[in-house]
Amino acid sequence: MTTSPRFGLLLDVDGPIASPVTRSITVPSIGRDLAALANAGLPVIFNTGRSDAFIAGEVVEPLLAAGLQQHARVFAICEKGATWFEITPQGAGEVSIDDSLTPPDGFADDVRALVAEHYADLVFYDETKRATVTFEQRLDVSRQSFLARQLEIDESTIALLNARGYGARRGDVDYPDASGAVQYRADPSIISTDFESLSVGKDFGAERAFALLAGTGEMPLEWRTMGDSRGDYAMATWLHEQGETVAHVDVRPADGIPATAYPVLTAGELIHDEAGALFLARWVAMLGDDSLCDDSLGR
Repeated sequence: MTTSPRFGLLLDVDGPIASPVTRSITVPSIGRDLAALANAGLPVIFNTGRSDAFIAGEVVEPLLAAGLQQHARVFAICEKGATWFEITPQGAGEVSIDDSLTPPDGFADDVRALVAEHYADLVFYDETKRATVTFEQRLDVSRQSFLARQLEIDESTIALLNARGYGARRGDVDYPDASGAVQYRADPSIISTDFESLSVGKDFGAERAFALLAGTGEMPLEWRTMGDSRGDYAMATWLHEQGETVAHVDVRPADGIPATAYPVLTAGELIHDEAGALFLARWVAMLGDDSLCDDSLGR
């Protein structure tokens, strides 16, 4: 008789898995624990704004090195639902792309030129994205320097989008097209800004995750989501709205924990990948434990 996994994982990558400083997995236990959880039958799904190339290079390799097994159910949903692929012991599978979510023709070239001409000392253009236009803080630039000018670059980029006849939204501020409409979102993080379709998001990625898991085996009894930004809460919110039991791990709670209908977990003074590593290790330690969902064990 097949039994349902006690829980499944839906994970942001930058922050809880990969260091936002080095942009790579630097805590050795993370790859090992992710593989252990997947090998134990728990669905492990990365739900990230990163590109498939980034995940293949920075996340897939540690999983394979840790001995990911053939029966494991591991998927990567990239660019917040616009692209996706399966991860197996053979590596990253074929990438699927939702072409309806790609940016307007010529916009990527506009932003590439803007970065090269005016902001190359601060950011680089992410050439690996397929459906998103992204600039990212250079590794040799301080976060304070980047954040001090992020809005300036965002608004310069939005102006390029407006010039092509499209509107954008950044936070609560609209920069509409001539008709007053908005079709795209500027989504800033602590290391980058994504310019993306309004349709994508961490909730859209969660919906994509369910579609990918359909027919692959038993669905988990509960879910754990993990992220480092307020936008990552959308994963847990979507799951809760589908009637799923979920708890969300916030690895950067200093930004403020919103009111939610589900538990929010933190790691005390630990943040980012150190906090992510702590929870992954707890969950590995709880494999096979009937008291898995006891709050005293960190849910």
